[in-house]
Amino acid sequence: MSESVVIFDTTLRDGEQSAGVCFSIQDKLDIATELAKMRVDVIEVGYPAASSVEHQAVSRVAKEVRTSRICALARCVPRDIEIAADAIKGAAEGRLHLFLSTSDVQLAHQLRKDRSEVVGLAKSMVRMARNLASDVEFSPMDATRADPEFLAEVVRAALSSGATTINIPDTVGFILPDELAARITKLRRDVPELDGAIVSFHGQDDLGMATANAMAAVRAGARQVEVAVNGIGERAGNTSLEEVVMALRVHGELLGVSTRVDTTRIYPLSKLVEERSGIAVPSNKAIVGKNAFRHASGIHQDGVLKRRETFEVIDPAWVGHPTGTEIVLGKLSGRAGFRSRARQLGYDLTSRDFENAFSKFQALADQSREVSGDDVVRICREVGGVALAK
Repeated sequence: MSESVVIFDTTLRDGEQSAGVCFSIQDKLDIATELAKMRVDVIEVGYPAASSVEHQAVSRVAKEVRTSRICALARCVPRDIEIAADAIKGAAEGRLHLFLSTSDVQLAHQLRKDRSEVVGLAKSMVRMARNLASDVEFSPMDATRADPEFLAEVVRAALSSGATTINIPDTVGFILPDELAARITKLRRDVPELDGAIVSFHGQDDLGMATANAMAAVRAGARQVEVAVNGIGERAGNTSLEEVVMALRVHGELLGVSTRVDTTRIYPLSKLVEERSGIAVPSNKAIVGKNAFRHASGIHQDGVLKRRETFEVIDPAWVGHPTGTEIVLGKLSGRAGFRSRARQLGYDLTSRDFENAFSKFQALADQSREVSGDDVVRICREVGGVALAK
């Protein structure tokens, strides 16, 4: 039997912290609607205390998106918590998400409080939030750089006041996967009360290890992962929704876990977020990039033409990709790729004509980044090929 991993999407909150991104209320509603259709478990819509418009956005999503849990972020400050609770009061299911610095560097230079004050705040503010909502998540910010013993003390305080989810944030994308797994394992051992809560992981991608860290966290017992569509977010971004969800689908049996996400909606949602955020998806981005299922090497083309699985671990249909596997003709393409494209365009050449056509193709490919379908048609006609009737 597999255990369920909760997918917590923060595209609309931490994703919006990408420099240059500003989602309108309608943007947030549209994206949240699609996330709900995808069966994402928790949607973190925003930080209501930031502005009246942000409060309106969270409130509207809470009232109109009914099939996912709607979450609002708040500092461990009474006013923040009250405003966040008010914003989600119309939700079918709501969550308050509180955060508080725990690393020594942040305590000294950002929060400017000592450890005893932080423990006291964790207790009192989680208790206040729990009186306003039945579901409270607590994040000891910068947990991966915090002293492990102090982290355990803060987590214990939050749990004693009613926190239902304890999130371990790698706030600056610092930690290595094996170290993260060891820290989560130690925390679960040192704080046995965690058995009655969900352990979560929130990763940033500053060193490019967010997805690897998320998978390490799941291996160590985390049963919630916090992600953003296309990996957008503060600085280098958040853990990517599409990467984690598909990694869990591919390796779920090995890990003994699964999600309830409808993965066929991943690609369309990626395009929606790309459009509304204004952040272009890199061509080489895993799962949703332009080149994710395009093959340019002759060896790879020959393999996927014989059997897709030879060079693809994911079926493009699994993520709702509109075109699927694509053969891209260029200077590295071989005969199999050229023949496949010619046949696709209606030309089944004789052996002699094919060799002449392939020589012309190679000459053109040496001077071009990509050989188009029109180029292939022209070459086939030059060698006397006649298109087959459709």
